[in-house]
Amino acid sequence: MNHDSRLSSVLHALLHMAEREGPMTSEELGKCLGTHPVVVRRTMGLLREAGLVASDRGKAGGWRIVADLDRVTLRQLHEALGEPALFAVGNRNMAPQCLVEQAVNAALDGAFAEAEALLLERFGRVTLAMLAEDFARRHAARRQDKG
Repeated sequence: MNHDSRLSSVLHALLHMAEREGPMTSEELGKCLGTHPVVVRRTMGLLREAGLVASDRGKAGGWRIVADLDRVTLRQLHEALGEPALFAVGNRNMAPQCLVEQAVNAALDGAFAEAEALLLERFGRVTLAMLAEDFARRHAARRQDKG
């Protein structure tokens, strides 16, 4: 089963960017994410359109966050990525006139809608700042364990 991991990848990239003083190139972000810089540019372009990041050209150029981490939610990022499907499970639609299929799909549609609404509501409550704080806490704990 294929999963759309763009939201996870974007969060990973943005947290790296938040830790950096200056911009990060597509090549640097590609190394962090294990993907090609073209994929990074395409994805970051969506975030630029949403006003969340900016890019600078030239030798000292790259991607930088322009939005306030306290205000950017997972839901905004999900929307900026084109609202990819949240679930890999779906209805069968081979015989739409079949009453059994209609009954099954009606039950599943309600469950899917409830689950999606719950997940999107949760996405709306989680900010990049919260993730950055969690990362900083984990990083400090690891340094302390090694110290």
